[in-house]
Amino acid sequence: MPFVSADMDKVVGVKRKNEPDFKRAWDDSREEYRLIGEMVSLRKLEKVTQEELAELTGSKQQVISRIEKKENSPSLKSFCNLLGALGYELQIVKRSKG
Repeated sequence: MPFVSADMDKVVGVKRKNEPDFKRAWDDSREEYRLIGEMVSLRKLEKVTQEELAELTGSKQQVISRIEKKENSPSLKSFCNLLGALGYELQIVKRSKG
């Protein structure tokens, strides 16, 4: 059986338009994915391995890996702990209109 090609942007766009619950869940996940991606970038910028970050936070490397692969969603406390171990903090900033 051949593979079927799908335009995922189109599929997601249609579901977002037609299913309010899907739209809400999708939109909420984008911000979380963005924040986790920024944390991974900071970890790499600081030249800290997953193993080192796990040691700094008292976590296991596998936990860090699952968060970075977006398989597990960290609590806000855990996320701030990871950022703190890297020398960063989470701040709340009012969105600009536009």
